[in-house]
Amino acid sequence: MFPYLKWIDGTDGMEQVAERGPSTTKHALASDAEPIDIRCRDGVVLRGHIWRAAGGSSCGNVIINPATGVLARYYHYYARFLAEHGFDVLTYDYRGIGLSRPPRLRGCSYRWRDWGELDFDAALIAMHERNCELPLLVVGHSIGGFLPGLSDHAGLIDRMLTVGAQYAYWRDYAPAHRMRLVWKWHIVMPVLTAVFGYFPGKRLGWLEDLPAGVANEWSFRGARMERSHPVPERGDVIARFDAVEASILAVTVSDDDIGTAAAVRRGLSYYRHAEVAQAALEPSDFGLDAIGHFSLFHARHAAGFWLDTVLWLRDAVNPWPQRRDAEALATLPG
Repeated sequence: MFPYLKWIDGTDGMEQVAERGPSTTKHALASDAEPIDIRCRDGVVLRGHIWRAAGGSSCGNVIINPATGVLARYYHYYARFLAEHGFDVLTYDYRGIGLSRPPRLRGCSYRWRDWGELDFDAALIAMHERNCELPLLVVGHSIGGFLPGLSDHAGLIDRMLTVGAQYAYWRDYAPAHRMRLVWKWHIVMPVLTAVFGYFPGKRLGWLEDLPAGVANEWSFRGARMERSHPVPERGDVIARFDAVEASILAVTVSDDDIGTAAAVRRGLSYYRHAEVAQAALEPSDFGLDAIGHFSLFHARHAAGFWLDTVLWLRDAVNPWPQRRDAEALATLPG
């Protein structure tokens, strides 16, 4: 549809989710799970699936938060894997995406912050109410690893595993790819969003279509996340992050153009009262030449990375204690 923009695609992997990832299998795994509707406090209904622990005895409730513009079904293989290892798992689409997409996106008022303040908050309550005796665990990919702190109930979380978690401040992109990513996500995206009334990501083969509010929060995000909120609300935003006392294991991969170590540190700096560890991994750790922003959720990682994550989610054991980020986690990048 937009052939003159194809040169921008590069290596950030967004297009690979649509072309080669598990999302292309439609609902091949959905029959293994129980459909669920989640009602947010503003009346919006989200749709997702519950994956029950094999054997019927669960060791924890897991919520999987997707990356921006990525369907929940992209994570279905990982969800089933976790269920086979004893967890009850929730996958769901944010408002405006996938199964939670309204009939018309043009003019839709959904915002990025709504995914944390309303959508994740509702998902968190739903899983807590299923069995409040079980540990409440979150796996967050990209923005999905940052959103939990926006929830009023984030203090319920026991542990988090994040992968490339950040909020897309452009100066934190990998230097070698920064110009291309800025052009793509901070120039082309807002222009097309203004023209169409939403971001037509599927036409470009970049990601799913996005509501205008989501696309614009990404495009115009500054160094401080709370500055995208009205001034009177900013103190409350910081207080919500401060309420999180969970243990967080934040994974970065050296060839991730978007979720760089600097970007992840910036996001983690908001979780001032959490117990944070950061694991800086390399593609060579898994016998690969490249991983990027998305590959760790591909099924080929089941016997490696996925199995390692069970140690953290089930036993609170960091599988990579020697792979800490070299810089202090409390230091906010400039």
